[in-house]
Amino acid sequence: MPPPIGLTVLVMSLHACSPLATVAQAAAVVRGSPSVMLAQPYRSGALQPALHWVSEKYDGVRGYWDGQRLLTRHGHPIRVPAWFTSGWPQRAMDGELWAGRGRFTAAASAVAAEVPDDAAWRQMRFMVFDLPDEPADFDHRREAILPLVRTVGTPWIEAVVHGRVADEAELHRLMRRVVAVNGEGLVLHRGDALYQRNRSDALLKLKPQDDAEARVVGHEPGEGKYAGLVGALLVELPDGRRLRLGSGLKDADRRRPPPIGATVTYRYRGFHESGLPRFATFLRVRPD
Repeated sequence: MPPPIGLTVLVMSLHACSPLATVAQAAAVVRGSPSVMLAQPYRSGALQPALHWVSEKYDGVRGYWDGQRLLTRHGHPIRVPAWFTSGWPQRAMDGELWAGRGRFTAAASAVAAEVPDDAAWRQMRFMVFDLPDEPADFDHRREAILPLVRTVGTPWIEAVVHGRVADEAELHRLMRRVVAVNGEGLVLHRGDALYQRNRSDALLKLKPQDDAEARVVGHEPGEGKYAGLVGALLVELPDGRRLRLGSGLKDADRRRPPPIGATVTYRYRGFHESGLPRFATFLRVRPD
């Protein structure tokens, strides 16, 4: 295992990464989901400095290159300009389609477009953070990403920088620096873990506020100044319990709310004794 990348290198990368990119063609329908590895929320004390690799969490749209096509995490083809994926390797790559810090909406709009917009895609990059089909632990997968990306030789694809931190205090200092430049937070990969196609404790996410996803099952009517609009979304959590999301909805969301069945992301701070999230606030509709 090579010597760990220092915190300074990772911090320097915060200023080196600016949006630039684009992404190629997306074809026919995929048979099933690529089953990507999903992160669990970071909990205090989980850091193991000798095991965990730390990187910036890019606020974009998850992308999965299967060796031929660029897909969402649920297997939907992404329509992209053919030049974006030109020369990409014939092996799986997991990453984030990213338009720059604070530009999630731009990334989501580019990915959702029926006809790819060259100008929009030129503001994006595919930030590669893992190699799903590599039968090795993350220490070795991480080493293989940069040489693979360099063989492509275009600015539209980039290897995510991973570094080490000494302790939790340093971890939280780094998170604050990322957030200060409009970044989303941090990701921690456990170095001795294989790629797992599920939600795993070997992959952790650290952000100022936790977030989660839920399915829209109803629209509650608004009152007062929101009369005639949607007052709150009724959403169902993965365990079947239901939650109201009113805070965070913009007027445009209330006029044209996410449809029944849509998956939305919400933020929260801690849990009630019942286990339901506290201070749940609508964030956005998941684009895929």
